[in-house]
Amino acid sequence: MSVLGIDQITYGADDLPACRQFFEDWGLTLKSEAADELVFECLNGCKVVVAALDKPGLPPAMEEGPTLREVVWGVESDADLDRYAAAIAQDPAFFDSTIDGARRIGCIDPNGLAVRLQVSRKRAVQVDCAAMNTWNAKPRINQAAPIYERATPIEVGHVVFFVSDVKATSAFYAQRFGFVASDSYPNRGAFMRCAAEGGHHDLFLLQIPSGKRGLNHVAFTVRDIHEVFGGGLHFSRRGWETQLGPGRHPVSSAYFWYFKNPAGGLIEYYADEDQLTAEWQPREFEPGPTVFAEWAVDGGLDGNTRRQKNAEGPKGAFLTEKK
Repeated sequence: MSVLGIDQITYGADDLPACRQFFEDWGLTLKSEAADELVFECLNGCKVVVAALDKPGLPPAMEEGPTLREVVWGVESDADLDRYAAAIAQDPAFFDSTIDGARRIGCIDPNGLAVRLQVSRKRAVQVDCAAMNTWNAKPRINQAAPIYERATPIEVGHVVFFVSDVKATSAFYAQRFGFVASDSYPNRGAFMRCAAEGGHHDLFLLQIPSGKRGLNHVAFTVRDIHEVFGGGLHFSRRGWETQLGPGRHPVSSAYFWYFKNPAGGLIEYYADEDQLTAEWQPREFEPGPTVFAEWAVDGGLDGNTRRQKNAEGPKGAFLTEKK
């Protein structure tokens, strides 16, 4: 028994019309809309809820302003819920209730985030993905690689938080839910996956010198590197602001593109992360720019010219390093 991944996230936001446009442009499907709440779905049924800051019953916030209020993790069965309910029964704000017709349990983690579990409602999906030709293997024969006009995110792949105590918070997820360490920044950051076998991380916890608590970003899985680019270019054309990207993480090997999010923190398209098993030996890294990104485009790409926004040279034709 193990946690399967993220089933649902809930933001508290102060501008629902902007968030509606933002997440539709991002590639999610709007499933329901009320005066104080929007509900979106990813391709596999993973839900993204955006609620008004003053919506009754919204879990408490870790920080001021728009931010993530709740993460719902999926499990396989009611027996799993029984096991995890026993594990968190003594934790702050424990509850065991029926939400939207199904059992959901939860508590507050050491960083102040509402953590929930339910039997997963995500569905299996089959999508066409790009095949990558290398020197040793050439699976793409007589076929062009895809070009995506926009992204359709498959699911929420991971969440990243600033934490006041990385040791206490990572221990909570390991001891209560069986999360496994993938890599770390010693005494600073913990990359964790839900189970021994899976993607590089479902959760990343980062402690910074100020002790700030809050949301860093939410990452959405897309098919392949081409969808990272196609989705980011479309999102840029829609007028949303890049924070950094596209680029590539050396720690997880994933390609990324980050944008600023009116619902709080940042939002990321990513693809091609490392897949790990129980044989993986966690590594330690000293954080720094070259550890965060093997390479990255500063300021993003213009969705119309397809060139770096702040590039020098005629019409941004050359990507040059700033002096």
